[in-house]
Amino acid sequence: MSVLLSVEGLGISFGGLRAVNEVSFTVRPGEITSVIGPNGAGKTTLFNMISGVYRPGSGRVVLDGQDVTGMAPHLLARRGMSRTFQNLQIFQSMTVLENAIAGYHLQERGPVLADLLGLPSSRRRATQAQDGARKLLARVGLDRAAEREAGNLSYGALKRLEIARALALSPKILLLDEPAAGCNAVETEEIDHLIAEVARSGVAILLVEHDMKMVMRISNHIVVLDHGEKIAEGDPASVSRNPAVIAAYLGTDAETGAAHADG
Repeated sequence: MSVLLSVEGLGISFGGLRAVNEVSFTVRPGEITSVIGPNGAGKTTLFNMISGVYRPGSGRVVLDGQDVTGMAPHLLARRGMSRTFQNLQIFQSMTVLENAIAGYHLQERGPVLADLLGLPSSRRRATQAQDGARKLLARVGLDRAAEREAGNLSYGALKRLEIARALALSPKILLLDEPAAGCNAVETEEIDHLIAEVARSGVAILLVEHDMKMVMRISNHIVVLDHGEKIAEGDPASVSRNPAVIAAYLGTDAETGAAHADG
């Protein structure tokens, strides 16, 4: 299977502190690659470099054969990369459907004048966005909540709504930063199944998640960071037995999967 995303020697420093140092790995279509590590390991910083929030100090990011290092997030989205964040980015006072429709805005490239005048082409795009949004809500199990105000949903439902909005961009690769954080066991299982379904559809998944039981259950490949360095990678079974991984998690309840995300 071909490589979709190649992370090559990424590194970045903040105020002389090396936050991430020479990290490399690849992600393939239809597979779930998880990045794990104890608190302060550099996971979110790595995500931010890959997704264009931070410009790497060294190394490069190659997406579908093209060097996209430091490219702005909206341009990466148009090339097939979409992501969610640790903190919900939901419009609480808008309806669930309106939130899902918002995910289509980056795809809309029609003339501004057509939108201002309400021309048929503009109305057609609006109808297509609404139809697509309703299909996405059904996919994530929120179709019956389409007309509800998003702020009235449970936390787990909001997490699924955020994934739906990211999927509106029809991504080749989806970056999920703590998608199950704050969720109860039932909500985590729902998100678990959703992520697996998205991967089965052929989308590459790059996941940062603190719930190690979930990570070990759904991942095809795992990359382990500690103090900004990659200390291990491989399939879940080999990573869980790796002495360096066990040592990195000592004192952080690794055996029960309670590793925390870096802030």
